[in-house]
Amino acid sequence: MSNQIETATESPADVVRGLYDALRKGDVPGVLARLALEVIVDEPNQLPYGGVHQGREVFVQSVLGAMMGYANVAITDAEVFEGPTGVVGTLTGTLTAHTTGEEFPLTMVEIHQVEDGAVRKIDVYTKNPHELAAFYARAEAGTR
Repeated sequence: MSNQIETATESPADVVRGLYDALRKGDVPGVLARLALEVIVDEPNQLPYGGVHQGREVFVQSVLGAMMGYANVAITDAEVFEGPTGVVGTLTGTLTAHTTGEEFPLTMVEIHQVEDGAVRKIDVYTKNPHELAAFYARAEAGTR
């Protein structure tokens, strides 16, 4: 019973914290539980999985699947800030290419729209999208 009360009063920032915690653990069902069924995720166009993706399953296949297909993802820090217009999250970590072992420092800022206890939209910004795209290209080719 207390879980239902806690979930009902969960702030938008807490929803995003739960999403990031699930991402950090590699808990795909936990990620899905925090996303609205028709979530919209807008990734930088320069990335192999860039563009607008709609729906939880599409996000898992197109974005998470692509990222994890190229590299191991280790999130080392996540911060969440809530303001009057939404929730902003920062993620830092390291990508390690499966093919070469090359490591790439990952820094992302995300703007989340949260409604009814679920993330409805995520606008994703990376610190260096062109360098990240080049990392993915090297990982795919198996070169440094």
